[in-house]
Amino acid sequence: MSQNDLTDIHPTALVSPKAVLATGVRVGPFSIIHDNVNIGADTIIESHCELGVKTPLSDGSALKIGAGSKIRSHSIFYEGSSFGEKLITGHRVTVREGTSAGINLQLGTLCDVQGDCRIGDYVRFHSNVHIGRKSIIHDFVWIFPYVVLTNDPTPPSDTLLGCEIGEYAIVATMSVVLPGIKIGRRALVGAHACVGKDVPDNMIAAGVPAKIIGPTSNIKLRDGSGVSAYPWTSHFSRGYPESVVAKWKMDTESDHD
Repeated sequence: MSQNDLTDIHPTALVSPKAVLATGVRVGPFSIIHDNVNIGADTIIESHCELGVKTPLSDGSALKIGAGSKIRSHSIFYEGSSFGEKLITGHRVTVREGTSAGINLQLGTLCDVQGDCRIGDYVRFHSNVHIGRKSIIHDFVWIFPYVVLTNDPTPPSDTLLGCEIGEYAIVATMSVVLPGIKIGRRALVGAHACVGKDVPDNMIAAGVPAKIIGPTSNIKLRDGSGVSAYPWTSHFSRGYPESVVAKWKMDTESDHD
């Protein structure tokens, strides 16, 4: 679709005539959209962004941004990655080639996602998160500020072992997950941990080096209720669609039957 067919492209933006932009896309001042880019309907690209950067590490496939996304200023996306609808970024985000992500990924300001990563639906990264190449992150994961997922067991080398983070897991601020480590479903990694061993489902890992210190159900909310803080889906639903929250409620009720 040509620039004339679109809702709003700022006159200072550079948009390749080979790029495919759906109806309602908005491109802000001084942004660059390269040839090999496909942007879904009603997506907002703010100022000074660059989408579809070419790289010899890409397989030549297009950068695909799902409908209803919002990419904030000074963000850079390489070609060869694919994102589901409602992608949301902070400012100055960088995403390399070969990354695939599901619905409603949220990337905080200054996040850095390296190549060949697989990311599920409704994943949340806070600011300054580094996701090493070949990481696998499943649905509904939360990763908090300054977390690093590493991948090179003998740096520097050509051997890369990506981390894997299970569904609904939480990795708290300033933690480091070492190459090839698996964090289990609904597990919790405590702040400032250095995780060098796999973490089982529903367990807490904390410390340097991280050790398993008990089940997540031992942690209570700090609101005086005495209710377990985990699984977090039993009490937190902000920003998730009603259909997802309804399923969580049904799962919680069935667990109590």
